[in-house]
Amino acid sequence: MAPRTREELLSYGIPDPALLAELERNPVRDPQPSDPYYGRDDHAAKRAHRATTLREKHHLRYLPGPIPEQVHEEDRRIPVRDGAEITVRIYRPTAPLPAPTDEGAAGRPLIVMYHEGGWSMGDLTDEEVNCRLFSRDLGAVCVNVEYRLAPEHPFPTWINDSWDALQWAAANAASLGADPGGAGFVVGGGSAGGNIAAVLAHVARDSGLSPGLTGQYLCVPAITCLLDPGLVPAAYRAEYLSHPAVTPARDPVLKLGGDGDDPAAGRRMLRRLGADPHSPLMVPLHYGRQGERGHRGVPPAYFQVCGLDPLRDEALIYERVLREEAGVRTKVDLYPGLGHYFWTNYPGLEASKKFVEDTVVGVRWLLQQK
Repeated sequence: MAPRTREELLSYGIPDPALLAELERNPVRDPQPSDPYYGRDDHAAKRAHRATTLREKHHLRYLPGPIPEQVHEEDRRIPVRDGAEITVRIYRPTAPLPAPTDEGAAGRPLIVMYHEGGWSMGDLTDEEVNCRLFSRDLGAVCVNVEYRLAPEHPFPTWINDSWDALQWAAANAASLGADPGGAGFVVGGGSAGGNIAAVLAHVARDSGLSPGLTGQYLCVPAITCLLDPGLVPAAYRAEYLSHPAVTPARDPVLKLGGDGDDPAAGRRMLRRLGADPHSPLMVPLHYGRQGERGHRGVPPAYFQVCGLDPLRDEALIYERVLREEAGVRTKVDLYPGLGHYFWTNYPGLEASKKFVEDTVVGVRWLLQQK
């Protein structure tokens, strides 16, 4: 694929008329006097407001709630390296496995998911629709991970928790009813969760995780975490137009954080998280600077990228780096004129329904690459 032109990239950032109409009908919800956090401006209040805003829209989601006749859900507490425990939610299809074919028994793939929220917000509800759909429609066993959040648990706690949970899932796959070695083993997530998935694809490769990952689902992923555009390799820098230092953000979702349209937002965010901007455990693009191996040997990647998203071009550039420099098979779905996590913040849009359905198709593609 030839480099995207400046005109093409800028066209992705023209707001979709349907999104503008939805914003007019349903403006961003401000804190209400009835909210227990009303009048506060601390991080706990912002976290609670985000959760409240999304919870009020759950009934509009593609799957508004559990589907117990099709997917069994179970919460477990699992140990992590510092002696603490975190919660994972396991999703398993209630339907029996298909009958064996000439190629052998049809096992269940294993998919491990990590939620969004800037490493400092979010919970299991953020990925429950995907996990239910992957279990129902793809026959997968899904593990939805609730890693610990900053600032209470600064970097690298969340990536350590996430890696420990991935190892736990691999070690316990058989007891969960999954066959990752035969049917596929995918790691995925959105935004911060997409960042975690991209990092873990490298950690799993370098650590010899067994069975090995066969796919990575990178939904609106944070790859450079809005750091200085100079982090992007010079060959791709002309394609990095979505960074707020280059193009003021017009995304209605990331602006909710208060600094999504600030050119210095990335560095300020990493300071709040206690994160190291030079660590590949935070910025997966850095793996490309680590000797000859770089990004080679990571599994195929499915990307979903939104046109208004300030993270747009770091995802598109990362896809090119994986495909052109490391020979990684990739698939990209791009949503011009739509913002970061539009499908959960504006679930009534027709584009939101399509996004969710595309997700299932894209993860099915990943499972076919094993």
